[in-house]
Amino acid sequence: MASNGSIFGRKRVVLLGATGSIGDSTRRVLRAHRDRLDLVGVAAHHRSDLLFEICREFGVRHAALADEGAAARAMAAGEVPAGTRLRAGAAGLVELATLPEADIVLVAVVGTDGLAPALAALAAGKDLALASKEILVLAGQFVMAAARASGARILPVDSEHSAVFQCLEGHSAADVRRVTLTASGGAFRDWPAERLAHATPEAALQHPNWAMGPKVTVDSATLANKGLELIEARWLFGLRPEQCHAVLHPQSIVHALVEFADGTMLAQLSPPSMTFPIQHALLYPARAPGVEASLDLTRLQALEFRPVDEGRFPMLRLAREAMTAGGAAPAVFNAANEVAVAAFLAGKLTFTGIASVVEKTLGSMHPSKPADLAAVLAVDAEARRQATAAL
Repeated sequence: MASNGSIFGRKRVVLLGATGSIGDSTRRVLRAHRDRLDLVGVAAHHRSDLLFEICREFGVRHAALADEGAAARAMAAGEVPAGTRLRAGAAGLVELATLPEADIVLVAVVGTDGLAPALAALAAGKDLALASKEILVLAGQFVMAAARASGARILPVDSEHSAVFQCLEGHSAADVRRVTLTASGGAFRDWPAERLAHATPEAALQHPNWAMGPKVTVDSATLANKGLELIEARWLFGLRPEQCHAVLHPQSIVHALVEFADGTMLAQLSPPSMTFPIQHALLYPARAPGVEASLDLTRLQALEFRPVDEGRFPMLRLAREAMTAGGAAPAVFNAANEVAVAAFLAGKLTFTGIASVVEKTLGSMHPSKPADLAAVLAVDAEARRQATAAL
C-alpha cells in the first residue's frame, strides 16, 4: 500500500479531472498547503492550455489528455512544458493513476470514464479520493472489492459522503440506523411544477448555492444527483437501501446526518464550498486551517429541512427503485441519465423528458446481477443505446 506521504512528509497527489470545477477547488487547496501536498500528476479531457498552465504553476512532471487528438496536437505544436511528460488517451489516465511516487489519486472525471483509472489506482495500493460518484454507481461491488484486496482507502470527496464519513468516524456501521443526505433542490426548487416542462438549460445551470459543472448542476435540479449519491453511500458505508434517505435543505449548510441505534443523530456542517471535503480527503487523517472562512453561526438565520416530493422529483424515486432492485439496475439508471442530460443540454430534450427517458430505459431492461466488470460495461453500453432510442 502507498506510504501516504513522501520521506519529506508531503503527500503526493495525482489529480484526474484537473480543469473542471473540482479541479479548480483542488488547486485552491494545493496552493494553501504546499508544505503538506505535492501535485505530481494531472489529467484533463482536452483543455491542454489550462492543463499545461497547471503543470507550470505546480511543477508537475506527469500529465495526460484523455482526448488523443488534443494530445497529438499539443505535442506537434510543442506546447508541452519543459520537464513535463504528456500521455494520451484512456491508457494515459491509467498510467497516471498508478505512478509509483503517488500516494493518493483524486478522481474527478465526469461520468464513467474515471472507472478504469480508479480501479487501477486501488489495485496499485493508492488511496482513492473519489469525486466521480458514477464510478460506484456503475461498479460499486468491484470497486469496493478492489479496495479490500489492496488495503487502499476510499476517501469521499462529495460533500455529503465526506460528511457521513466524518460522522461515522469512531463508530461501528452496526450502530447506524439510517443515513440522511441533504439536497439543495437545485435551480428549480421553488418553481411551480407546471413550469418545469419549459425549463431551459440556461436556467437549470443557475444553481443557488454551488458552483459545479453542467452535468452535475442539471442532476442537482432533477435530484438525480441525490439518487446517485444514495447509491454511492450504500457502497461506501455498507448500508442497506432502506437505510439511505434524503431531505431537502435549501441552505446547503448541513451536508448529511447519521442517526444511530439509540436515536441520537450527528450532523456535519460547513459552507457550501467543495474546498472543505477536498481538503479533508487529501489531508486525512490530519486537519489544517481551511482555504476559506468557516461558518459564522451568529449569521445563520435558519436551517430548514423538508421532505422530498418524489412526484415533483421523479428521478429520486427512480434512483431508489434502481438501488432496491440491485444488480445492474443502478448502472442502467446512471447511463440513461447521462444520455438524457446530454440531450437536454443540447436542446434536444425537455427538462421533464429526462425522467421519462430514464424510466423508459429502466423499464426496457432487466439485467441480471453482473458476474464481472465486463458484464457491467456491456449493460452500460446497452442502456445508452436504449436511452438514445427513447429520446
